[in-house]
Amino acid sequence: MDRRHVVDLGEFGEAFRRDPHPVYARLRERGPVHRIRMSGADEGYESWLVVGYEEARAALADPRLAKDGSKIGTTPLDEQLIGKYLLAADPPQHTRLRGLVARAFTMRRVEQLRPRIQQITDQLLDEMLPHGRADLIEYLAYPLPLTVICELLGVPEVDRTEFRKISTGVVAPADAETEREAVVRLGEYLTELIEDKRCAGPSGDLLSDLIRTTAEDGDRLSASELRGMAFLLLIAGHETTVNLIGNAVLALLTHPAQLAALRADTTLLDGAVEEALRWEGPVENATFRYAAEPLEIGGTAIAQGDHVLIGLTAADRDTARYAVPDTFDIRRDTRGHLAFGHGIHYCLGAPLARLEGRIAIGTLLERAPGLALDGEPGEWLPGLLMRGVRSLPVRW
Repeated sequence: MDRRHVVDLGEFGEAFRRDPHPVYARLRERGPVHRIRMSGADEGYESWLVVGYEEARAALADPRLAKDGSKIGTTPLDEQLIGKYLLAADPPQHTRLRGLVARAFTMRRVEQLRPRIQQITDQLLDEMLPHGRADLIEYLAYPLPLTVICELLGVPEVDRTEFRKISTGVVAPADAETEREAVVRLGEYLTELIEDKRCAGPSGDLLSDLIRTTAEDGDRLSASELRGMAFLLLIAGHETTVNLIGNAVLALLTHPAQLAALRADTTLLDGAVEEALRWEGPVENATFRYAAEPLEIGGTAIAQGDHVLIGLTAADRDTARYAVPDTFDIRRDTRGHLAFGHGIHYCLGAPLARLEGRIAIGTLLERAPGLALDGEPGEWLPGLLMRGVRSLPVRW
């Protein structure tokens, strides 16, 4: 690949934000790796973009692609202002951090949330359904995971509206200044929240447990590590699930034969959620990796210090991995999709996201048998990180 040939994603304009898949398909036809110039909050910034499935899967697990920016002399904004967290760490630090959080955030803990997730879903639908029409993002897809993660971590209910505004500014900023302001505000808020919980003593929520979690050797999370962990769990713990629910419902409503098949056989629900994750996953590209040494990806030379984006959405539409990938098929064998990543950075919250998605979508379809679109979806989120719509008007 000639470094001088740079694909400027900004040239594709709003069409790329609405539907990036044709662009990714054209790039895959030319090769699995491309030099790109970014748009939005990162406008003008250059990176490598991996769009081929096999290359993306291998890159996600390649230890030569570091997550810790200090290895190439850079520190991302969120790490500067928040602290070290899992997605910005490599082994052995990553191993240590993940081991400590895994002690508190267990599969058993997730499964114990099932009745509460069902209760929250029912309460939200009780409020929504009498209206006959609503924005599904506003009434269900956003408040469900936000309530779940805030209750799990122990965020007071009075703070959740403000937290939602800050969170959107972090993951889908309109510009660099908006992002910085949101990260600063979130860092200040988390510092106060952690200190309040430290003073209050054990309360049974995940953040309180993380404050007191100790490994066999006496190791504990530092103050900045706690802030970084809370940042990751709060942001990743609900923003991705908002988009999982919204994108899955949008896919079903725009594919009536698939929706009818699911209504006729509810055992297809798990497959529908997994196909939605593959077809229009909530995370468009994994967060940056950095070449800690020179390497090749798909025959392309990557220089030490280069930044690399791995296209999860692009890889999951690769014809080399999935037949007719642009077709939404809830009976498809989706094994191996990359919506939650791969390797040591595989999403820690994937079981919780799946559980929330299945309960939300299954309950919605059961209680709203006439569910249909009520106009065009809202604009797609800006940037190259998250993939989802700001609003989804539906009626029933």
